[in-house]
Amino acid sequence: MRTSMILAGAAALAILSGCEKAEAPAPAQNTTTTEVPDETVPPDETADAGGDAAADPATAPHRFASWAGKWTGVEGMYVTITPTAPEKYKLEMQSDLDTKGTYEGWDSEHGIKFKRGGEELSLHRGNGEDTGLKYLVGKKECLIVKEGEGYCRD
Repeated sequence: MRTSMILAGAAALAILSGCEKAEAPAPAQNTTTTEVPDETVPPDETADAGGDAAADPATAPHRFASWAGKWTGVEGMYVTITPTAPEKYKLEMQSDLDTKGTYEGWDSEHGIKFKRGGEELSLHRGNGEDTGLKYLVGKKECLIVKEGEGYCRD
């Protein structure tokens, strides 16, 4: 009889321990602290706020990340767009025969804004006809700075 009781107790313990794993209770929270949780940021977003996305430009938030790479204009003109910090870009640009430079760009509502020669400009979506350059007519995927300055992908 004693052996039966031991086996029955062991079986019951095994069954209950299996149930514990399936229905593990949440860890108790310490209610004695006076710290007030910040309800403006959901808990699962706090880890991403300063994590890997900020360290790796390729995964950082960029509104126009699909524009990264080289775009060509006429007569050797080009712009190469490289995402850097979140919402920021490096623009390497040959904008005319005499003007070559690197500019910091940033996300805006309709494109990438940047300053060149004291003027605030913007790269925005368009097509070859929108550039005003006859050599780009017929191109479908272009970025335009202003009339007579545009860059397209072949």
